[in-house]
Formats: sequence, structure tokens, C-alpha cells
Amino acid sequence: MWRVYRTFGAVCLYVLCLLIHCECLSPTEYDKQRQSVIKAEQSRRFGSSNVLNEGEKKLSQILVEAKQREYNSSRVNGTIFPPSVSFFQTKKLIEKSQVFKIIQRMPKGGALHTHDSSITSLDWLIKNVTYRPNCYMCFDQNKQLQMHFYSTPPQNTDCKWQTVKSMRARSGNIDLFDSYLLSNISIVVDNPQDVYVTVNDVWKKFGSYFVVVNGLFLYEPVFRDYLVEALTQFKADNVQYLEIRALLPRLYDLNGTESDPEYTLQLYRDVIKRFQKDNPDFIGCKLIQSAIRFSPLKSVMSSLKQAITFIRKYPDVFRGFDLVGQEGPGHTLYYYLADLLYPSQQSPPINMPYFFHAGETDWEGSQVDLNLIDAVLLNSTRIGHGFALYKHPEVMKMIKEKDIAIEVNPISNQVLKLVDDLRDHGAVSLFADNFPLVVSSDDPAAWGALPLSHDFYMAYMALVGEDDGLEVLKQLAMNSIQYSAMTKDEKLGAISKWENAWNHFILEILKSLDTFWVVQNSVSNKSHPTVPK
Repeated sequence: MWRVYRTFGAVCLYVLCLLIHCECLSPTEYDKQRQSVIKAEQSRRFGSSNVLNEGEKKLSQILVEAKQREYNSSRVNGTIFPPSVSFFQTKKLIEKSQVFKIIQRMPKGGALHTHDSSITSLDWLIKNVTYRPNCYMCFDQNKQLQMHFYSTPPQNTDCKWQTVKSMRARSGNIDLFDSYLLSNISIVVDNPQDVYVTVNDVWKKFGSYFVVVNGLFLYEPVFRDYLVEALTQFKADNVQYLEIRALLPRLYDLNGTESDPEYTLQLYRDVIKRFQKDNPDFIGCKLIQSAIRFSPLKSVMSSLKQAITFIRKYPDVFRGFDLVGQEGPGHTLYYYLADLLYPSQQSPPINMPYFFHAGETDWEGSQVDLNLIDAVLLNSTRIGHGFALYKHPEVMKMIKEKDIAIEVNPISNQVLKLVDDLRDHGAVSLFADNFPLVVSSDDPAAWGALPLSHDFYMAYMALVGEDDGLEVLKQLAMNSIQYSAMTKDEKLGAISKWENAWNHFILEILKSLDTFWVVQNSVSNKSHPTVPK
């Protein structure tokens, strides 16, 4: 009887297939079609063209297995998946990750999207800079911390200046006092969802961070040491190259005398050259001048003309122009159109590479959102953030055709409230379709991140697939050189230095692991070894 029912059922299914004009597939045929779709999608992924050697394949398998364990722990056991929760709350959890420890040791190439006053850790500023003579602090009428160096502080102001040294001594607890300073500068909080309800809330605190830090790092002796420390910290995080969006601010001395922007540029240049000489394996550092997108038209034109002078005079270090600041309330690129077209309208035309921030917004179809269109039409060399790009199919098409790299800054986009769960980040679609991408860290010191490792971890865990391996990370590193502002000759030297560091990394990390045991463990119940620090 059962055979009769089964035969009848099969006949009915066949007839139904004919009635609705569908192709009836056997399970084997269905699996073939399914695998065909999977392979087609895999072939379009970011890094899919990378061919790994045997050592890289072994490390890639270790990396993927470690990644899958974290995925399964969250998906099956309900543990926290770090990219889905604020970095403020998961930083310590991330740093226990085997995936993170591998990424931390990896030569990551360059960080192409960083800002001058947020690249050196706050720990260094507090433990080093605030212990220097003539460092003063006060709280203004808005209870905002201010810090500055003076020979004699100004009197009769709303901010009653006192030396940090005397305040620290009166506190009775040096460590507690330094923690107090840190909490008044950093934007890091334990409960970001409650403290920063809106984007404007977190940007307001972010703005106060720069007020305090600028008072410290624009003091000329600090500025020089700050740059050396920044390069040292990036190198320690296995970053070989750096590009800084630099405001080229006026530096001050104890008497309040200020230098001009060209002096600041020359100081950058001197520090970079000396650091490269002392660290021959370090590739270098370039500057992209930034103007503030809240500035009047005259000011931006003045900055642009200054940039034209600098790019001609200091081509070894100065490489382009950008507009920075909170994109939502700021002026659009279109607002500054006449200024931004100025270089190309000269006779002969002046080559001024642009590196515009654009699409750092959730407001679809707004004048802010349209910055992406203007960035492409103005031939931006790269685009900073590009968070809203996935909403613009025509712009996506143009970016691929023009090979314009998008600078993805995962942690920045999360802590500044564009997206809570990084798995929902718009760059997911860009990675899935092999767009030109680099990953950077934006303002790592402001939220206590390492120069680049934490952002690489977030991108690798949240923006690409569970089965994507070392080829993704390798492509990100190579892209950071390919899409950098270096010249062709500089890129050739840079890729050679990076490849040497990469090959050494592969050999050393495999030596520190029992590779055979790890690979075989995929069919056993043994625990995996951890990656030594």
C-alpha cells in the first residue's frame, strides 16, 4: 500500500510541475545548480582573485576555523558577537579572539584615512604630555575641560587656569586623577546607547575631544613628539604606511606666538624623514590637507590655493585636498563647487588630487547624501567612508568604472552612530561584489582603538563571509598600497617592503603553531592551540 501512495505522489508532483511550467529537478541536478550559484558568487567576492601559496593556505585554514568558532559560539550558543555590539563594550572581548591575535601580527600595509589630532593614544597624552612643565587645565562655564601650555596663563577669564601638576598633587591619588582626565577627554562610555541617543549627541562629545587635544598637541614641542609617537604606534601595530588628513594648524609657543601652516608642514616633513631613516622598514607617510566643511567660501578657496602652492613645493609629502567635519550639518561639496572647480579651470589646468569625505550619513536622498555624486564627478581619487554608497546604483557603477577606492572605517561608523550592528553596514554589498576598498581607522585614539588592528578585525568578522579567509586580509593590505597617494615608483618600493614583512609573518606565525594538529583538529575533538602574542 505504501508503494502505491508513494508512486501516486510522485505522479502528482510531476503533473503539477508540468502544469506550472517548471523544470523538475532531481536532488543531484538541484545541487549542481545550487553549487553553480555559490561558485558564481564566490568568484565575485573581494579577494577572490588572490592565489595563496601553501603557507598562506595553511594559515588561512587556521584563520577560517577560528572565525567559524566565533560565529558558531554566537549563532548556536548565543554568546556576544563583538561586531554587533558597541566597540566600547566589546573591546576587551575582541582582544581575546584568536582571529584578532593573528590580525594584530599581520603586516597591514597602510592606513589611508586618519586625522591628525586623533592618531596618538590618549594614554600617551595623559601619561607623557600632561606631566610636562607649564601644562595648565581649567573647566569653562559649560564645564568643558580645557588644556593648554602657558608661561603665564591668562587672568580674569571664565576658565580659572591651574597647573596640571598642582591639581594632580592635590588629588591625593595620581592614578585616579589621570583616569579622571581620560574620562573628560575620551568619548568612550560604558553605556553608549543611553549617553549618545542621537548622532548629534556623540558628535558633540567628539568635538569636545578635539578641543582638549588640540590645546595640548598644538604646542610645538609636543607636536613634534606627538608625530613621532603616532608613527611609532602605527608601526608597532604592523602598519607600514600612513596618510593623514591634516589641517596644518598654526602651532604655538609658551608666549602664545603662532607659526604659519607652511612651518607646520615642514615640521611634518622633517619628522617623517627622520623616522624613515631610523626605521628603514617603514614605508612612509603622506599628508592630505583638510579644510573644515563649516568654513565660509573665502576660507576654503584660500586653503585650496595654499594646497596648490604646497603640492608644487613639497610633492614628496603633500598629496591632496579634502573637506572634513560632521557631514550632516556641514556644507555640501556642491556648496563649494566654484572653489573646487578652480584648479581644473586654470590655464593650464592644475592637478589637485581630491580625497573627499562623502556618504557618511544615513539620510538617503538628502543634499548630504548627494555628496557622493559630487565626489565622483569631481574626480575624487578615493572617497572617505562612502557609507551610503549602496543606495546609489549609478554612483556604484561609476566608482567601479573609475576604480575609485572607498575608505571603509567600521568602528568609526559604529561609534558615531551610523550603524549599530556592523553586519548591517553598507560595505557588505561592496565586499560581496569586489569593489575597490581599503579599511582604515579614522580617529582611533578618540575611542581607544589600536591604529588599525581593531578595524581590520571588525571588517573581517562582519563585512565578509564566514568562509572568507586570508585572501581578504591580504587584498586589503595590497589595496592600501595600490590606492595610496604614493607615486608609481614609491608604490613599487612599498610593495617590496610589504611583501618582505608579509612573507616573514607567514613563516613566523606558522612556526608558532602546530599547523598539522590544527588542520587535523577539524575532524577531531582536540582543542586548538592559541596564537602566541
